[in-house]
Amino acid sequence: MSAQGSAGPVGLPPAAALLAVADLLNPLAERFAEAGHELALVGGPVRDLMLSHPSTHDLDLTTDARPERIVELVDGWADTVWDVGVRFGTVGVRHRGHHIEITTYRSESYDPSSRKPQVTFGDTLAGDLGRRDFTVNAMAVRLPTLEFVDLHDGMRDLDAQILRTPAPPEESFSDDPLRMMRAARFVSQLGFTIAPEVVEAMTAMGERLSIVSAERIRDELSKLLLGAHPRRGLEVLVRTGLAETVLPELPALQLEVDEHHRHKDVYEHSLTVMEQAIALESLHEPTMEPDLVLRLASLLHDVGKPKTRRYEADGGVSFHHHEVVGARIVRKRLTALRYPNDVIDSVTKLTELHLRFHGYGSGEWTDSAVRRYVRDAGDELLRLHKLTRADSTTRNRRRAAALQATYNSLEERIAVLAEQEELAAIRPDLDGNQIMTILGIRPGREVGEAYNFLLERRLDRGPVDPATAEAELRAWWAARSS
Repeated sequence: MSAQGSAGPVGLPPAAALLAVADLLNPLAERFAEAGHELALVGGPVRDLMLSHPSTHDLDLTTDARPERIVELVDGWADTVWDVGVRFGTVGVRHRGHHIEITTYRSESYDPSSRKPQVTFGDTLAGDLGRRDFTVNAMAVRLPTLEFVDLHDGMRDLDAQILRTPAPPEESFSDDPLRMMRAARFVSQLGFTIAPEVVEAMTAMGERLSIVSAERIRDELSKLLLGAHPRRGLEVLVRTGLAETVLPELPALQLEVDEHHRHKDVYEHSLTVMEQAIALESLHEPTMEPDLVLRLASLLHDVGKPKTRRYEADGGVSFHHHEVVGARIVRKRLTALRYPNDVIDSVTKLTELHLRFHGYGSGEWTDSAVRRYVRDAGDELLRLHKLTRADSTTRNRRRAAALQATYNSLEERIAVLAEQEELAAIRPDLDGNQIMTILGIRPGREVGEAYNFLLERRLDRGPVDPATAEAELRAWWAARSS
């Protein structure tokens, strides 16, 4: 295996990992070679081979064959073929449980007025690598010869853990503005830094990101948040101004001081809460890690503060009802980013409920209040526990310990009531059919009113036997009728 274009010694992929890739792909590569076409492993899979954490589950290949020819050549080798990306030059296949994307050599660029990239097919591997996003992703392994190709010193930058572009960054980001977000994403995923000239181009060209579709931006943001170092990636977005397009509510928090006067600003507080929430992801069963909903909620839980800031007579600052205002802002932003409805609903609910615990005081809540807390949290109770604990960023150790102890008390009370009353599925003591039979009414609005009355009674005083519930229902119905 040889290297091309490297300025210094090149680290080679682990032999065992390379052989595993060769065993899997060489039969396909031989098909391409016999048909007079090139085939190479490229991009992220090569980078990950060099970083000694290879995977053969998702592989990217590149070739001089056009998409229609790719479909012909994989016939009989692939278990499944899908061609939804053919017009962009990509054919997806599944082979023995491995997901493989094969893309024709190409360059892609954006018209200044268009949201969709213009794809031009190329004829050489060198041309294709020169149009890649970053040098660490512009390395390839030719198949079946296993020749290592590094024309842009990707190994050097991989060793230095730095992100540079093969072409001038202004040209690269003009071709595809989403690459600016991808730089921040790789900072989060890989822990790399960005070369100064790349940061400068990102800062100057941030407005170009506005032509990229919301769906593509959403996907990059999610990958960034799910990375190992999301704070670093978010700081890149804010520092370069990209966040003004992607998530403008985040840099807006830099202007705010939180009501406890313990933090430099709410922006720093929010990043710290997110990091602390991530540390709690693995707690409690079932664990959810990495958890996109929790990370979004912990990052955005205070976005209502800028709109609710008030200066008090004593010189303090308040943000009354910022959780309600914040929930509306969160819903609007995540909807604009085209997140799925279930994600939007969950993050919105957590934002709206994140202050509820602070009404608990030192444990003065009644059982009724605890039941309502559980009812309102619903399926998000586990995440709400984690978000609430993470939202304590005070440097006062005594206060921090007291807050955690108080929340321990609330969780213990929830557990006791849950064991006694099946809190996870609080329902009235009588169902809709029983209500209609007792009151002699048909389905309609009155059944819903009766159901809600019994649900409120259930929350207030816990479960009762059917006879007691029937007596309460009849008394309410008589009073209502009169």
